[in-house]
Amino acid sequence: MFRSACSLAAIAALLAGCAVLPPEEPEAPPALARFSLGSPGPELPLGWRSLKLSRFKKSTDYRLVDDAGRTVVHAHADSAASGLVHDIDVDPGAFPVLRWRWKVASLIPGADNTVGHAEDSPVRVILTFAGDKARWDFPDRLFATQVRMLSGHELPYATLIYIWENRAAKETIIANAHTSRVKMIVVRSGKEGVGRWCEETRNLHDDYLRAFGEEPPRVTSVGIMTDTDNTGAVTHGFYGDISFAPSDRAARSPRSVPAVFERAR
Repeated sequence: MFRSACSLAAIAALLAGCAVLPPEEPEAPPALARFSLGSPGPELPLGWRSLKLSRFKKSTDYRLVDDAGRTVVHAHADSAASGLVHDIDVDPGAFPVLRWRWKVASLIPGADNTVGHAEDSPVRVILTFAGDKARWDFPDRLFATQVRMLSGHELPYATLIYIWENRAAKETIIANAHTSRVKMIVVRSGKEGVGRWCEETRNLHDDYLRAFGEEPPRVTSVGIMTDTDNTGAVTHGFYGDISFAPSDRAARSPRSVPAVFERAR
């Protein structure tokens, strides 16, 4: 009987131990190299690299500068268009909250992202996504071929771009004129906030769902771009750190249905 009691006690202890096993560790937050940890100068933080859109376009100048004691990126574009990109692997279901800081010195005269020949912005935050390109229709495949020939880069499955626009209302989704795989969302519009740092918080999962009408796949890269190649203007933009975080109610997108601007192909 003593032996049976000991056996039962051992089983009970084992079951109790199983009951208090710690839960499975969640996925670690994605790590983007912080601009604020760098030193002022042309050297970019490890992980960030230049992305030239075309050999026919001038490149935007990006460098780290000191701004009130914090290191940020200063972008200077003079009839130029290129970006900085950081490869990453993020599940937007687990980390849907995207946060960043940006500052615009001035708006670009004549810029209008709803019109192809005037599609410029002083600041953009760009995310690319993985996915099955076999689902693309013929116009998307044709455009991807043109992009590959012009730039040497493969068109991602989907690209979501947050922009500061001159005229289009906040939350407007602007469709690319050439492909359904690139969408822009207007985060800020007009002169409000120009000249000061603005903090942005977006629910990436909800934004992608609204823009593309499907659940978002994994994020493959994060980028920034200041461009004036279409208007030929000179502009300055500033970028602070960009980060991902788990779900946060405060980051959820507006419940109202945004305007959608479709441009003819």
